[in-house]
Amino acid sequence: MASNFNDRGPRQTGWGNDRQAPPQITINVNDIKLQSPMPVELFNGIAQDKAITVAQAGGGRKNKSTQLRKFYDELVLWFDKVQLERTKEAKASKYTEVAPFIKMMNAKVAYAKGRDHVDECFEQMFSHLIRQIDSPDSLKHAKLFMEAFMGFYKAQEK
Repeated sequence: MASNFNDRGPRQTGWGNDRQAPPQITINVNDIKLQSPMPVELFNGIAQDKAITVAQAGGGRKNKSTQLRKFYDELVLWFDKVQLERTKEAKASKYTEVAPFIKMMNAKVAYAKGRDHVDECFEQMFSHLIRQIDSPDSLKHAKLFMEAFMGFYKAQEK
């Protein structure tokens, strides 16, 4: 017959009546602005603040850096496709061609949230970022923001 006790006492199973759920952490994305003029601290203080918030919200179970890295890597992929073009006009044309795929990243982050791989904080931040991309320049700024965010996020991991 199986017992609910081991050498260390009773087994903890989920959030029982004696334990409270962790507090809900929210993220303010209004300071993430990709259009000109960009906030001076976008790639420093703002990115660091968002990394800390997302790390705390994930609680070690969600928002693993390897999962978040997939979103960054895909953003870099689309950025590189646009940047391969030589002229400003060609970059704008390539951006128009790949824009639907960039916007589709919103669906991918929603799917990852549905699968419990990322939490609502990361989904809100990333979706806010993707919604602002409307040109090769804003795509570049989004990529740079995510690069800074990922650096600060990795530093938050224990």
